[in-house]
Amino acid sequence: MKIALDVMGTDFGPKELVLGAVQAVQEYDCDIVLVGDEATIKELLQKYGAAANPHFTIQHASEVIDMHEHPGIAVKTKKDASIVVATDLLRAHKCDALVSSGSTGAAVAAALFHLGRIHGIERPSIATPIPSLTGTTVVLDSGAKVDAKPEHMVQSAVMGSVYAELMLGIKNPRVGLLNIGEEETKGNEQALATYPLLKQEKNINFIGNVEGRDINKGTVDVVVCDGFVGNVVLKFAEGLARAIMIMVKDAIMNGGVTAKLGGLLIKPALKKLGKRLDPAEYGGALLLGVKAPFFICHGSSKAKDIKSAIGVAVKCVKSDVVTRISELVVREE
Repeated sequence: MKIALDVMGTDFGPKELVLGAVQAVQEYDCDIVLVGDEATIKELLQKYGAAANPHFTIQHASEVIDMHEHPGIAVKTKKDASIVVATDLLRAHKCDALVSSGSTGAAVAAALFHLGRIHGIERPSIATPIPSLTGTTVVLDSGAKVDAKPEHMVQSAVMGSVYAELMLGIKNPRVGLLNIGEEETKGNEQALATYPLLKQEKNINFIGNVEGRDINKGTVDVVVCDGFVGNVVLKFAEGLARAIMIMVKDAIMNGGVTAKLGGLLIKPALKKLGKRLDPAEYGGALLLGVKAPFFICHGSSKAKDIKSAIGVAVKCVKSDVVTRISELVVREE
């Protein structure tokens, strides 16, 4: 199995991505094509003791798409940008999956223009796993398209169900429509129009409207919303998780001798909790609806995040999520 890794255009530069790739090949059965500036990549592989590792190849890309650039224009004009080159490798079947932590907009644009949608899918959707009390809840869309028509959200629900079943091992996943109340009559025009379509969809286990708190309660497995709301939910959840861990540590450190002693006793449990809440443990977010596995990570991703994302990409290829989605769409037609 071969994974393309776009190592350019991120907050911390190529060093964290190459390090994550080096760690990934030690744990997962895969080869990695590092896409970006060849001289920089060679220097980093040498630094991390992996210059002669046969699991790595380098694909030079002379251009980078920055976060501030217009995604669509940049993808069309920068033909040798790392995300474009990596996507072309995926389209040509020279790689089985792609991982990028550059501009999300540029990644989605490259996937649409250079890879293409699955036949029958109108809009791709980013699926993001969020920890819950009972395991994991998948939220989508979390940023591929800020506005969505009701039929797009139904397709997201179908794709999210496939993701939950094959990637998370959830049988007959429960699908909910994110809303301000559980009643069928609640919500804005978008929610009111989407509800009956989800209710009629035979390929999902639709349980009705769900509220924001249900995402973490574990009473639903797949939560559907538009990309604007989904991205806000995602960033809030990640920020809250970090804030909770910081507040717990502050309470222990400032709570006197008894609190500090108690903190030592529960330190292993806190580490386990921190790991469960850490976004890096869940890898990248899968862009559903395009013709091959395409993973998008945060621009602030560190080596640990990239290693996890590569691991999830390997699992996605083995699970054949894209084929399963294609089969469902064809069956509906």
